[in-house]
Amino acid sequence: MAISGSCCLDTTTTARNQRCSRKNQNCSCRLLDLRTGQAQQRQQEVAHPQQCSRQRDLQTTSTTTSTESSDSGLETKTQKLNFSNEGVAECSPFCHASNGSIIINKGKISPVFLCFLLLFLISPSSPIFTFVVSSETGNNGTHQILHPGEELQKLKSIRERLNKINKPPVKTIQSPDGDVIDCVPSHQQPAFDHPQLKGQKPLDPPERPEGHSQASTAGSAEENFQAWRLSGESCPEGTIPIRRTSEEDMLRASSFRSFGKKLKGHVRRDTNSNGHEHAVGYVSGDQYYGAKASINVWAPSVANQYEFSLSQMWVISGSFGDDLNTIEAGWQVSPELYGDNYPRFFTYWTTDAYQATGCYNLLCSGFVQTNSRIAIGAAISPTSSYTGGQFDISLLIWKDPKHGNWWLEFGSGVLVGYWPSFLFTHLREHATMVQFGGETVNSRASGFHTATQMGSGHFAGEGFGKASYFRNLQVVDWDNNLIPLSNLKLLADHPNCYDIQGGINTVWGNYFYYGGPGRNIRCP
Repeated sequence: MAISGSCCLDTTTTARNQRCSRKNQNCSCRLLDLRTGQAQQRQQEVAHPQQCSRQRDLQTTSTTTSTESSDSGLETKTQKLNFSNEGVAECSPFCHASNGSIIINKGKISPVFLCFLLLFLISPSSPIFTFVVSSETGNNGTHQILHPGEELQKLKSIRERLNKINKPPVKTIQSPDGDVIDCVPSHQQPAFDHPQLKGQKPLDPPERPEGHSQASTAGSAEENFQAWRLSGESCPEGTIPIRRTSEEDMLRASSFRSFGKKLKGHVRRDTNSNGHEHAVGYVSGDQYYGAKASINVWAPSVANQYEFSLSQMWVISGSFGDDLNTIEAGWQVSPELYGDNYPRFFTYWTTDAYQATGCYNLLCSGFVQTNSRIAIGAAISPTSSYTGGQFDISLLIWKDPKHGNWWLEFGSGVLVGYWPSFLFTHLREHATMVQFGGETVNSRASGFHTATQMGSGHFAGEGFGKASYFRNLQVVDWDNNLIPLSNLKLLADHPNCYDIQGGINTVWGNYFYYGGPGRNIRCP
């Protein structure tokens, strides 16, 4: 059963004792049976001012946190939520502070918001309370004021977005790392929701650049480099594997509108990039039609949910104003986007400097996936270890001379898919800059530089087996030839936190080591 009303929150047949924050008053609440749709009235006497408690039988172990506020005279207890198969919500207690606010814990995510939905759908005439949503970010927790109507609209928007992202699968695979992989018919993937792609199917493979070797290279894996493939399952031909997006994924985002998107400051152009710090190698001043590199994979530590650490290639055109076009691919650790600290294979694109257009992976209409064995956004396994085995992935992005689309290849000859040329303005022709390297977010959440690591978490000077690297850096010229870089420039925003050192030899060609620990004695 679900409930409405401002103080009765007994929502299960086993939970019979619920007291709220009004003193010796009767309150009325309606209990809605989700199976029959019938509402029942219940009178309940409440006592114990400024306190909520519940005695209930739980099928699983709950954890409890307490928060006390001397200003509001409030004590709250928040329990984990669970949902039975019959659709009956066991809602977390809500407590009324002396200011009339209701305190909820955003960290418990979707079931809490479902409770809001039930409360205010059932009783639209209920008083309008102010909801204080607490984000669990340590000592620097943030609060935002949300009204019930806003929460209801947010839930509706999330559900609509999930329906667009998660397409009906023909097969579902449970990954050992907790991901759910849906095998979706290739012509039904999110890209084909785009007006210019509706009714179409993925294109045939393009002509590869000249000088591109399709022989396997030591240290690189092919299609079995992701954790979900360890299950032994695979998607049928004619389908593509898509990591399923959950409601929890969307609720972790700093805002609903920002889910699946980068913020400004993700391309290094000066020393002020809105908290984003880089250690990169780049070339510019020519026309580029693609780039290739092998990228060392690690699992760097990320200090909090709203920071990330990534290593990638950027193919760039336009100014660094609102018309910036980028195509990006690499690996990233992003607790906010994925809910864990695994390094994951990702793609990105934008045509307006990370404002309205573009997204990660397949979270919007854009990138067209053609491969049935690689899941973009899935975890990479194995990873490199300090003084141990080293693992890297080889990525090639290039512009198809015939159709003008930008293709992505993994490893040696494994096509992942393409970005249609019509998505772009400047990149419809060519790129004017290519960047390779690492990026972190420094939120200074504790008043100090972040301890989020870049690469291996060790400085470039430690070298192979200890520092992370990019090797065999190349670009594609106007005649579809892969050629070595000329005039590679290296740049680190804050070299005491993350640095970079480059070189060239006959085996690795152009290469560099990069990264660092973040906060340290030289980087306070």
